[in-house]
Amino acid sequence: MSAHDKTAGRRLPDPSNLARDFGASVVVFLVALPLCVGVAVASGVPAELGLVTGIVGGIVAGAMRGSSLQVSGPAAGLTVLVFEAVQEFGVAALGVLVLSAGLLQMLMAALRLGRFFRAISLAVVEGMLAGIGLVLIAGQLYTMAGVAAPAGGLDKILQLPGTLAGALGSAAASPASLAVGAGTIAVLVLWKRLPKAVQTVPGPLAAVGLATAAVYLLGLPVAKVEVQGLLDAVNPPGAGDFAQLAGVGAVGTVLAFALIASAESLFCAAAVDRLHDGPRTEYDKELMAQGAGNTVCGLLGALPMTAVIVRSAANVQAGARTKASRVLHGVWLLLFAALLPAALGVIPVAALAGVLVHAGCKLIPVREIGALWREHRGEAVVLVATAAAIVAVGMFEGVLVGLALAVAKTAWETSHIRVEVVDKGAGPIQAHLTGNATFLRLPKILDTLESLPHDRPVELHLGGLRHLDHACRTALENWAERHASEVTEPVGVPSAV
Repeated sequence: MSAHDKTAGRRLPDPSNLARDFGASVVVFLVALPLCVGVAVASGVPAELGLVTGIVGGIVAGAMRGSSLQVSGPAAGLTVLVFEAVQEFGVAALGVLVLSAGLLQMLMAALRLGRFFRAISLAVVEGMLAGIGLVLIAGQLYTMAGVAAPAGGLDKILQLPGTLAGALGSAAASPASLAVGAGTIAVLVLWKRLPKAVQTVPGPLAAVGLATAAVYLLGLPVAKVEVQGLLDAVNPPGAGDFAQLAGVGAVGTVLAFALIASAESLFCAAAVDRLHDGPRTEYDKELMAQGAGNTVCGLLGALPMTAVIVRSAANVQAGARTKASRVLHGVWLLLFAALLPAALGVIPVAALAGVLVHAGCKLIPVREIGALWREHRGEAVVLVATAAAIVAVGMFEGVLVGLALAVAKTAWETSHIRVEVVDKGAGPIQAHLTGNATFLRLPKILDTLESLPHDRPVELHLGGLRHLDHACRTALENWAERHASEVTEPVGVPSAV
């Protein structure tokens, strides 16, 4: 058999694709590095664990089938939930929670439930991200001020003005820390206005690098990232940690991790598919990849991972063609964590907080809310209510409130009913019902029927109904019997629909 025959039917790697993927992987690595560290610090865990999750997201999830170009790692969208879980259950239990969430994701993928996540109301997802963004921004502003943040999301927002005012008038490290954080945000905002040649350096990396240099050169008294070393930070769950799963709170946290991470990843996949013309995402396989990645993260005691739109967009824009770019970005993170861990110890915490404040602002769909209010006010109400519930009560409860409102809104909108009364003066009054007769519209139906004259016969015409539920059928039959007893001529009894 000739060499040509042996390679027939097989696609050899395209050298041009490999070059593009290599370049894109470096760009994604530079974007991911400060975000991995920042998300970890904001979540209340060692900075190295954010790198571990980024490594797993690149090498494990990145090597699997699903979405070829989206990149996974620790996400700002889960920061608030992870922080709350760490505060309630401890860092040691984080691995168990993430491991359980990963196994649940894999089970959902095996049951082919990935495509059903596209049925989740977009208003709920955007409301969830907006609520997370608000809590994340408020919490990181306390970090920028160098003070501890209140526990509750609502308290974070309500006490923020007084805290910032006090920090500005303090003689301690708070003013310097605030200046570093504010400068980081300013660089991120202005970076996209600079020449394209300058923008080849990712904004987050440039902002953190400039902040670190400023702190070093000016000798500013601000807190730095605490470094433990990669192996010291990894904390696999022990047998005793699995006892945490017996509590209702832990089970709720696992469900929140799995559902929110899955929804965010698959919505990210849909967004990334719109950015390129390559192979489309296979949702169940992508969900399996996310579950496998979170399972490994759990075994290592690291943060949960999701697909991240910032890194994914950077990957596409940098010219990536295959999944090799995201795998290589995980390799670069691994090499950095193994060879240069001490470099993390010079990064100001306030600079990372500034990066996350900027990321949190992107989670709040300010323009979309205005457009929704003009075109779909019900969706806008669901979005705002979901965000408000997350801030006031908590992540899991807020998402449940949003889902309940979305279902209620849909049920109300799909139960449109029209009651048309025809009275020709002689003979029976005719009442024509069209649409969907559900219990939600029963008050309107009965109010109309009960307003008709009691001493004249009425014919109910139900042929225009698309749906008649049990509550409406029973109520209409009861009304017909009562009305028939008041007139000498019979009343038309509802017919089957």
